[in-house]
Amino acid sequence: MKRWLAAAVLGLSLAGVTQAAIDTYQFADEAERERYHELTKELRCPKCQNQDIADSNAPIAADLRREIFRMLGEGKSNQQIVDFMVDRYGDFVRYKPALSARTWLLWFGPGVLLLGGFTVLALIVRKRRGQAAAGSADLSPEERERLAKLLDKEQTHD
Repeated sequence: MKRWLAAAVLGLSLAGVTQAAIDTYQFADEAERERYHELTKELRCPKCQNQDIADSNAPIAADLRREIFRMLGEGKSNQQIVDFMVDRYGDFVRYKPALSARTWLLWFGPGVLLLGGFTVLALIVRKRRGQAAAGSADLSPEERERLAKLLDKEQTHD
């Protein structure tokens, strides 16, 4: 009995997860439908971390889809719709923000950090190589001779 009850609860809880956002808008033509799908895939849901508004079930995403449909009906261009959304929600709403002074760090920051990391790594390697070369040069002739004998003994035992 407990197993059946647990299975029923699990089934009911999973039923809500599998529902998807379905909008039933009537478009003037297929080109307008294609623009709608393109715009909803291009814009990010302000509530969701990394989900476009086409796939999001958040209430704000449904509002944004409705707003895009309304603006398409008014004959606005894709750029006008995107500009409206950016003015309202900021550059975050775009998956590919425009290159500007405010988004420079977003576009080039990872490359600069990667280049800086490689530079630091190269400096560390160069410094260690210099220390290793300087360490063997500091040996006196007697120490070098002794080292050579020790290395010869070690090689003959192997």
